[in-house]
Amino acid sequence: MPLPDVLRSLLTATGPSGYEGAPARAFAEACAPFADVATDVMGSVTARVKGTGDGPTVAIIGHIDEIGLIVTHIDDKGFLSFIGVGGWDPVILVGQRVELTTRDGLLQGVVGKKPIHLLKEDERKRAAEMKDLHIDIGAKDGDEAKTLVRIGDVAVIAGDPVELPNDRVVSRAMDNRLGCYVAYEAARLVAEAGGALGDVVAVAAVQEEITFAGARTTAYELRPDVALVVDVTHATDAPGIDERENGTHPFGSGPVIERGSTMHPHVFELLHEAAEAESIPFTLSASARFTGTDADAIHLSRGGVPTGLIGLPLRYMHSPVEMVQLDDVANAARLAAAFAHRLTADVSFAR
Repeated sequence: MPLPDVLRSLLTATGPSGYEGAPARAFAEACAPFADVATDVMGSVTARVKGTGDGPTVAIIGHIDEIGLIVTHIDDKGFLSFIGVGGWDPVILVGQRVELTTRDGLLQGVVGKKPIHLLKEDERKRAAEMKDLHIDIGAKDGDEAKTLVRIGDVAVIAGDPVELPNDRVVSRAMDNRLGCYVAYEAARLVAEAGGALGDVVAVAAVQEEITFAGARTTAYELRPDVALVVDVTHATDAPGIDERENGTHPFGSGPVIERGSTMHPHVFELLHEAAEAESIPFTLSASARFTGTDADAIHLSRGGVPTGLIGLPLRYMHSPVEMVQLDDVANAARLAAAFAHRLTADVSFAR
């Protein structure tokens, strides 16, 4: 299965939390041929496929932001200090090439640190911290650097997607351009089939990695009758992962359907039934309190939104080599579309 063009366009657009313009535009352009597209003041995008009857409105939501870096200081020699946007393991940043988004376009740089040859014995024994790192853009001094970069410019790790055997793909920003792609593809499948009874709204929500802000504001404004959040979860077939703690979700096992205290039980049952009826492979996961996804914000919107959560097994989360198996992504889109088609006009989410 080749990497879909729409997914490639999402993965190659740079967009850390709060600066999601490029991937949001890619999402909007992909959805425009079959849906009514709108963008709000936060930057979140909705793509509505009109229903054929008076069925409930279902929102299918992925977050469009990725983790990144933000410039906090430019020294006299032209080196850039930074902090993380979202959750980083600083060790991953050492030696990486980065792309900075500036007012003049993308600018290349590298993350540098003191070479091992110059480290003192005690420094060698500890992992690098963010304060030990800097970005080098090749500037000759601070004055030149300040003509190229401003405080508050953001960066992401550079690198195009790489296709591997067995339908596996590696890229930065899989978390969570994958969820946005599933929302897009599910809506496209519904539109191709002539629509569901109610409206189906694919959502690319901003700022999940920092505050869940886009999910909060979009759910409030959209007022869906039911919501499906699509986000990555940990594939458990990589070394060092305890299946007793994280469940069993290997590559090729399909989407992960979440159930737990904040997930609406009837939404879960409808997802489960849809997967079985369509012969879609899936696994189950349980959460007792928080999911760590936009579902935590959406289910509390206004008077409450019945919410389900679909996970995508992913290796090496929050790194430039996030890996996914594409048939799991395709099956997640099939599941979300099948769920939308199963919603009848008289469906009730009363407890």
